[in-house]
Amino acid sequence: MTTAIQAPQTFKVPGPRPLPLIGRSLNSLRFARDSVGYTRELFHTYGNLVALAKGGRTRLYSPRDTCPATVFAYGPELVRQVTTQHEVYFKYPLTGPSYRLRDRSARTRPLNHFLVGLFGVNSAEHLQQRKLMAPAFHRQRLETYASDMVAITADQLNQLQVGRVNEMAMAMRQLTLRIATKSLFGEDIGASAGAAGGSPGQTIQNALNMQGKLLMRALPLDWPGLPWHRYLNLVASYEASMRQIIQAKRQATGDEPDVLSMLMQVRDEDSGDRLSEAELLGHVGVLFVAGHETSANALTWTIFLLSQHPEIMADLLDELEATLHGAPPSLEQLAQLPLLENVIKESLRILSPVPWNGRVTAQPTELGGYQLPAGTEVLVSLYQTHQMPDLYPDPAAFDPHRWETIHPDAYAYNPFSAGPRLCIGAGFAMMEIKIILAMLLQRYRLEFVPQAPIDRAGVIVMRPKHGLSMAVHQQDRQFGAGVGQVRGNLREMVKLP
Repeated sequence: MTTAIQAPQTFKVPGPRPLPLIGRSLNSLRFARDSVGYTRELFHTYGNLVALAKGGRTRLYSPRDTCPATVFAYGPELVRQVTTQHEVYFKYPLTGPSYRLRDRSARTRPLNHFLVGLFGVNSAEHLQQRKLMAPAFHRQRLETYASDMVAITADQLNQLQVGRVNEMAMAMRQLTLRIATKSLFGEDIGASAGAAGGSPGQTIQNALNMQGKLLMRALPLDWPGLPWHRYLNLVASYEASMRQIIQAKRQATGDEPDVLSMLMQVRDEDSGDRLSEAELLGHVGVLFVAGHETSANALTWTIFLLSQHPEIMADLLDELEATLHGAPPSLEQLAQLPLLENVIKESLRILSPVPWNGRVTAQPTELGGYQLPAGTEVLVSLYQTHQMPDLYPDPAAFDPHRWETIHPDAYAYNPFSAGPRLCIGAGFAMMEIKIILAMLLQRYRLEFVPQAPIDRAGVIVMRPKHGLSMAVHQQDRQFGAGVGQVRGNLREMVKLP
């Protein structure tokens, strides 16, 4: 079947005129290379609703047979329209083009479950699935996850090399991988299997790392040696290992305190239906990505920002020590740390770990004064919305104290999305980030080491392209060390010494 990319002649959303022959491909490539930087230029030139290419006929990720155009939007009103019109703006899986290509390999292999979850269902089905999943994230359940977070964080902090330079982006990724696998699957398999690629979580990560390979799109063939073949092998490995875990849990007795066990038990109050094995596979995969990679990047950006703002770091440590006295926080104590809360909120605002909120129009609609045909890709920029000076004065400044006086609504500040698709794990993520920072910063001082430029990278998530090198010291309050000397395009996004 041939995929059609069409746009009606009346498509009027402004955008850059494509060059002959390669124009639209060049626009897509520029977005893939630097989505934040490229669209910032487009917004500055064309306004808060802009097409990837004038006249449309582009596609970035939509699995639909037809995709008339790709548009980018920002600002509270457009965010509100996109996130609250549940029947107009549909969500699709993280796997994007590979999900669309799932039936086009030389021999068919299943891709229907991988990283689909809540991202692969819409309308009433989405609301029902979300209702079934909600008990796994009630406050009582969060309390059971908190003790595991503390234990794993303490063990991971012991593995940091004091007095030496550590790659902290990798360290945060390994820590959140362990927490995710323990909370989701009930085993701390990330501790031993993460480096070897043997855990389901690491398998998902390896598959996601292949999403950006051009050969994945150009040659979706299940032939040895091609990226598509390796991708399918990773998917098969993930689903096989997850089925083994599900089978083992079905044979176990007792109420195991992990998300997968909880999801296996829930029933719909009206129909009595349980989640199927396929639905479990999809939901847990999506939860892993949302609860691992995004949290790791949020932590990485936060410790970087604190390393460049010694006065804020000193005030934060004062608050932590006055309340916790060097100990891990309890859930009650987390509510007594307002500066920690504001530091995290400001970090999520200024360096959004997830810069985009993607949708596809399920029916013709109007947005920002323009008509959008059914099938139009709409990517809302969380980052650009969080940079609006009328909402956030001096938006490039890292200023946690601004949150003492401002109270933006869910459409002006939405690091976890908004509306019916508000991230179901938002409470889990905030608790995790707070616990890790509270334990890490009381124990160690992290000194930035300018070994590589700090450049942004990624589309689904935003991470430091070259990692984050930091010298780890026992906490000695010498916060002035390592301030400045930051190179890279992050300086376009935040004011730094």
